[in-house]
Amino acid sequence: MEIQIVGKNVEISERVRQHVERKVSKLERHLPHIVQGVVEISRETTKSPEHRFIAQITLTHSGTILRGEEKSSDVLTAITSAVDVLDRRIERYKGMLYQRGKRHANKHEEPLQEEPEKKIVKEKQFRVEVMSPDEAVEQMELLGHDFFLFINEIAQRFSLLYRRRDGNYGLIESEIV
Repeated sequence: MEIQIVGKNVEISERVRQHVERKVSKLERHLPHIVQGVVEISRETTKSPEHRFIAQITLTHSGTILRGEEKSSDVLTAITSAVDVLDRRIERYKGMLYQRGKRHANKHEEPLQEEPEKKIVKEKQFRVEVMSPDEAVEQMELLGHDFFLFINEIAQRFSLLYRRRDGNYGLIESEIV
């Protein structure tokens, strides 16, 4: 697995780099053939010291993206906690793959399920309008939603605006493949 380590507002020391490589490589024994891993470590200036360092780990496996993020007062603790989160998500992902394969193999048998199967319970259609990201923020706030889909008049493609946990906004833009 190729691991890319990125630092934002923090210098990545050799000790941190070795810690990341040791911890993240252990995930590969639970889920072999991980194509890529990106570890983003950032430092924020917050009043709360226990949320100073943020470790976000993103893994790509067969087109599926798994992500874990944790905050801590210590960079090594944040990395370890993010790996623990990802470890749980990998186990859940493997369980989903197992159940999916079991359902396809035993179509005539009643599948045993520990959790109720998740399904789409509501569908909705709406007009997607062309607007600027600033107009989309205003529209999202007026609707009281945590996300808003629109066509970005600058990029001329679908964009998804969402509210982040820190109260700011994030923007996801579609990529034409």
